[in-house]
Amino acid sequence: MGQHSRPTSRRRRSLLGPTLFTALSAVVVAAVVTGTHGLSLSDATAAGKAARSSRAAVAPAATAPASEAPASPAPVDAPAPTDGPSDAPTGGPAEAPTDSPTADPGSAPAATPTPSAPATPDTRGAALGTTATAAATPEAATVGALFSGTVAAGNHFCTASVLHSPGGNLLLTAAHCLSSAGGVTFVPGYRDGSAPYGSWQVTAVHTTTGWSQKGDQDEDFAILETAPNNGRSVEDVVGGNRLGADEPFGATVRLYGYPGDAEEPILCTNTTGRQSTYQRVIACPAYPAGTSGGPWINVATGDVVGAIGGYQQGGDTDDVSYSAYFDHTVAGLVAQVEGTAS
Repeated sequence: MGQHSRPTSRRRRSLLGPTLFTALSAVVVAAVVTGTHGLSLSDATAAGKAARSSRAAVAPAATAPASEAPASPAPVDAPAPTDGPSDAPTGGPAEAPTDSPTADPGSAPAATPTPSAPATPDTRGAALGTTATAAATPEAATVGALFSGTVAAGNHFCTASVLHSPGGNLLLTAAHCLSSAGGVTFVPGYRDGSAPYGSWQVTAVHTTTGWSQKGDQDEDFAILETAPNNGRSVEDVVGGNRLGADEPFGATVRLYGYPGDAEEPILCTNTTGRQSTYQRVIACPAYPAGTSGGPWINVATGDVVGAIGGYQQGGDTDDVSYSAYFDHTVAGLVAQVEGTAS
């Protein structure tokens, strides 16, 4: 069950999980809140919104505990938020990228530009619940694609975003995206084969024991550590988003993601609802495989309050997405990683 408590009388419905293929074991490199990850498996038929890549990992073999059947994406009232655990962010996000040649994973990051564009997208004219290509804004620069091998078209398999931290080296994604850091690279602001800010090697994957031991869909989030690039952290270059815990279910968010069959990020703004006790739901069209791990950024607070994942590993259809609810469980994981991160 992980760290969430549930009433014993609650009805449970089995979640149809993917069929696991037997695969080579991956080196264990990721620490969890207590203990370490098990062996990594790959599965070309994984459900949800992780792109079909040889690096896209699935949940552990144990069947993930299921929530009740999904409700309508319409928002519901929720208690007022409590104070989140994160510190105030340091430094502003980078300005919109300029054209640059394709960058390899080891390329040096661009010099940190002085922000001149608005920190967040101007969505005043956009209708809620519509999806379009995300503009190259400072906020979009904190979102990037995860790559297996060379940074090139077709090699990205999930989405991640920079999470504000003292060390400036942490990312947020979905736990079902990967269980091993081997050969994985993060490229913030990736567009059309270009790495405008550089790229960062993922060095560790951190999840809760609820996920690593039971595949708990209510804990389908992961914190990734990255190595410096030419002595600079990823947050030094593009900025980072604060973690938002215990924020209302009925929040309006900007939802980012990198479709596996596209080379630009997409963006949709809409109000979230409660799918179950520990699951958010949002109606945003055309979020296919590859968008798993994409951040849900609260329009009102600027905090990241979710990541595409959770129920059905983020959603079995392209037009409805889910996220595990961010509360003390994810806040505790982040605090643990901050205390041990290199």
